[in-house]
Amino acid sequence: MNKTNQFQDLLKKPGSFILPGAYDAMSARLIEEIGFKAIYATGAGISNAQLGWADVGLTSLKEVVDIVARMADVTTIPIVVDGDTGFGNAINVMRTVREFERAGVAAIQMEDQVSPKKCGHFNGKDVISKGEMVGKIKAAVDTRNDSNLAIIARTDALAVNGIDDALDRAHAYKEAGADIIFVEAPTTIEQLKQITGSLKGIPQVINLVEGGKTPLISLKEAEEIGFKIMLCANTVLRSAIKGITDSLKILKAEGSQENVHNLICTWEERQSLFKLNQIKEWEEKYSENQELLKR
Repeated sequence: MNKTNQFQDLLKKPGSFILPGAYDAMSARLIEEIGFKAIYATGAGISNAQLGWADVGLTSLKEVVDIVARMADVTTIPIVVDGDTGFGNAINVMRTVREFERAGVAAIQMEDQVSPKKCGHFNGKDVISKGEMVGKIKAAVDTRNDSNLAIIARTDALAVNGIDDALDRAHAYKEAGADIIFVEAPTTIEQLKQITGSLKGIPQVINLVEGGKTPLISLKEAEEIGFKIMLCANTVLRSAIKGITDSLKILKAEGSQENVHNLICTWEERQSLFKLNQIKEWEEKYSENQELLKR
């Protein structure tokens, strides 16, 4: 089963699922190794990890495509990519869809923020008109070659214009052909219930950011409220930052690696993750000496 079909199957199966965020090929591979069923290529995480800057719309389409292609190359589960604003207008969206399809994604998320965008849990956002976003969604739907490639429409209007406008936009985006709806940054449980209660018959995303605007709830609670996808976009990145920081502090303070062992993986775990044994098998299979022995 290809990755777009895998993702459609996930959407159809009973129950909700967690979508953890990856920011490079290593973190994507770890997400699969732990047993999650899909990967989220996080725009904020890619900006933080690859550029060293906050999520304020600095990444280019090509930068994200290159990183996502590397993720797809080393994993077998579906990848949902954060496509920001689609990197421009409806015509830009057409190119964005073609590029991400070639990179091997199963779903593309786009939002209705003004470009350059900001993290959905930052203040000071603004949104384009509902009509312009509807056009961008239609362009994405019409451009995809694989009808199973899911289009996720995100609205950031709640923080800008209030929940009524956010829900009005969500319904319009559904009508435009979006496969999944994502209302960003609700601030109360009541708003969460209002969102799922208003939007029936379409999978919905809840984005849970540690320290962000939306209350943190469990997967069980998210499912009970009516969300299909529980997005944990930067839990992996932030745990990596904490682990690296703690190890470096010990190394600097003590001038020794003696006390970092409980903070790092073993040598064997590292080589296993990066498939050293598989590489050795390929080396033996394709080596010049092996060919000579067959003659």
